[in-house]
Amino acid sequence: MQPVLKVEALSKQFQLYEQGKLIPSCADVHLEVQAGALTALIGPTGAGKSSVLKCIHRTYLPTSGRMLYRDRDNHVTDLALASEHRILELRHSDIGFVTQFLHCLPRKAALDVVAEPLLARGEGAGGARERAAELLALLNVPERLWGVPPATFSGGEKQRVNLARGLIARPRLLLLDEPTASLDPATTGRVVDLIERIKAEGVAMLAIFHQPELVNRLADRVVELTPPVAATELLETCTS
Repeated sequence: MQPVLKVEALSKQFQLYEQGKLIPSCADVHLEVQAGALTALIGPTGAGKSSVLKCIHRTYLPTSGRMLYRDRDNHVTDLALASEHRILELRHSDIGFVTQFLHCLPRKAALDVVAEPLLARGEGAGGARERAAELLALLNVPERLWGVPPATFSGGEKQRVNLARGLIARPRLLLLDEPTASLDPATTGRVVDLIERIKAEGVAMLAIFHQPELVNRLADRVVELTPPVAATELLETCTS
């Protein structure tokens, strides 16, 4: 079976022009993600795990390497070289990302925040809101909060809304950045059950976990990252 995603020699560095330094974030990352399987990224703080996800989502532009994404039509796109139009197209239809923090319009109700990905795909408002309500209930978000903007929620409540929005559309490739952070044990259990259900439906997943027990339960592959070498001097400054 061909992987949905194959990452080869991925590296990301940040340039600090005023200080003449390169700050390495991740280096020489190799991994594969299959349909219906979860690849877990593990490693200490500073190893660049979140940077890998952000490069794949193209929040960050990689410094080097290839990220080969295979769509439903078996067409392969190198996400490192793809146009912004192609990246937006894939985010809309194929690639989902559950980040550590919820970003949404400040006055939009939680129910509409969760339903938004389905509405963007053309699903009717009634059906989208019904599925959003099911997920919010599953993740223990009190019904009294569904009509309230999440900006007023606690950290754990925001994370549940964030998870519901990320999981509702069942993308072909799902990126998860510490999806159970800030959650109580009961809600964590429900999230794990939901991830297992989505994996069984054929979704390919790349996830960051810090809890070994979740890696052991959910991961089909484990990729361990190590911190890259310390910052190095730029060979050329921006003025040369």
